[in-house]
Amino acid sequence: MGEVPEDFGLNDQYGKEFRLSQTKGKRVLLSFHPLAWTPACKGQMLSLEEHSAEFGNLNTVAVGISVDSLQSKRAWVENIGIQKTRLLADFWPHGKVAQQFGIFREKNGISERANILLDESHRMVFFRLYPIHSVPDIREVLAVIGSLDATGKM
Repeated sequence: MGEVPEDFGLNDQYGKEFRLSQTKGKRVLLSFHPLAWTPACKGQMLSLEEHSAEFGNLNTVAVGISVDSLQSKRAWVENIGIQKTRLLADFWPHGKVAQQFGIFREKNGISERANILLDESHRMVFFRLYPIHSVPDIREVLAVIGSLDATGKM
């Protein structure tokens, strides 16, 4: 905890670049999911979408990240009804951001299921891995965010 990750840029489902450094002053939830088009990943991303207003009220940018291609992401969000949440394609170089956080499953070519929370200075303040076939409890993440004071400490 407390580490500041290296800046990265990934394209979202519409080809618009998300750059970590452009979110300074905001908390950032990096919600990694293994692959689009799976029930658990759908549940995880829909939970981000359903709580987007709460994230905004907590000065938090929540993004989903997986190794899927941009085209797959675009088709998937249209299929499941995601409209407000950016889903980032960690496609090429394959899994580079997941590797940066030490959660890339080399053998499978996917990331672990994980939530990583960065404070306003982008220091890591929360890191949790979840069973690969489970849907993380978004209330846990919201509670952690809500417990942070202005300095980012719980």
